[in-house]
Amino acid sequence: MTAEFVLTGASHSYGAGICALDGIDLTVEPGEHVAVVGANGSGKSTLLKMLDGLAFCTTGTIATAGRPLTEEALEDPAFRREFRSRVGFVFQDADVQLFCNTAFDELAFGPLQLGLDHDEVRTRVAEVAASLRIERLLDRAPYTLSGGEKKRVAIASVLTMRPRVLLMDEPTNALDPRSQVWLLDVLDEWKRAGRTVVIATHDLSAAAESCERMIVLSEEHRIVADGPPEEVLAQRDLLLSVNLVHEHAHRHGADRHVHPHAHEHEHA
Repeated sequence: MTAEFVLTGASHSYGAGICALDGIDLTVEPGEHVAVVGANGSGKSTLLKMLDGLAFCTTGTIATAGRPLTEEALEDPAFRREFRSRVGFVFQDADVQLFCNTAFDELAFGPLQLGLDHDEVRTRVAEVAASLRIERLLDRAPYTLSGGEKKRVAIASVLTMRPRVLLMDEPTNALDPRSQVWLLDVLDEWKRAGRTVVIATHDLSAAAESCERMIVLSEEHRIVADGPPEEVLAQRDLLLSVNLVHEHAHRHGADRHVHPHAHEHEHA
């Protein structure tokens, strides 16, 4: 089966030569759930944008389902339609993603852009709203929703397009503990359905629970670890070196000991 994504020596620089990713070699197979972790500025969000065709290689190549993913390729209407219906992106900040008058309109927007008829669009909206338990929000304006509700609507607005691949930037951001549990359950459902998922996150526990593969980006914007979460998380010195955990000292009377802590969740 053709890989969903293949990156070969992929690098990306922003204006004035500011490096965001450097020489990334990465293959994502269909049905994989992959967590990309790293400190702020390591390139996690840039990597997701490249997988979604929102940023492109400065050097190296990226292919999706066996075809080059370039600005020129996305100018082809047939390829653009196929790619945008197959790959969905949930942004870290739901406010960036939500712009319609109601939650219903948010869920309907993508399918309408794909040219689906109104009956099919209404069916998809109803199915996704029921599966994410947001029916009561459909008539609400996005600005009236809580952070967790906005996140659910943002995810739902992507799911109505029935993508095969989900890219999610800091998916647990703005979610309370109950909603985080809900999201992990949703990710499990997607895994059983065979969907490919790539998440970028600081949340090491959520990454380990929801994904079978963990990729670590260094502050030099390179992949420094790639493997099962239990193996990656066992490399304490590596996690310290890339600023994903820090050492915390405790005193008990005259005794002092040091052990690692994961950082508290931060905005990327």
